[in-house]
Amino acid sequence: MTDELPRIETVSVARPTTLRLRWRGKRAGDSVDLTGWIATGGETLAPLREAPVFAKASVGNYGAAIVWDDGDLAIDAAHLKMLADEQKTFDAKEACKWQGQLGLSNNEAADLLYISLSAWNSYKAGTATIPVSLAMLCRAIVRDPIVMQAHLRPRKTGRPRKLTAAN
Repeated sequence: MTDELPRIETVSVARPTTLRLRWRGKRAGDSVDLTGWIATGGETLAPLREAPVFAKASVGNYGAAIVWDDGDLAIDAAHLKMLADEQKTFDAKEACKWQGQLGLSNNEAADLLYISLSAWNSYKAGTATIPVSLAMLCRAIVRDPIVMQAHLRPRKTGRPRKLTAAN
């Protein structure tokens, strides 16, 4: 892995179970909703369901984690960054970027996502909101090319041949 590990500069609590992070060396910050992480953490993370406990989030380990309760509870910066990236809005601009990154035609993108061509075109034009489930699928395809390889059926360029009585 050649990417540098993310480091957190500051943290604040935006609302219960949501952190506002500022990354070291970056101007923009990220909001990260930890509801799902806390919900699947069993009894270990149960204390974070309490707003007064969650509100005590602080930067720990020289920016490598967010910690609570003197460091007994923590989540590392790498996982926070992954959660933040996954929770970002997937809009028309992102859809166009995704399609270009994969080198798909409009028809191939629609086929791969099991949606109509008109729906895909509406998403790309920004006239329809992209469902979260579709955004998750697009991000999964980028992370794991096997997902795309299992379902992509490339289209041939050009117009289909006219059918004749002999065909």
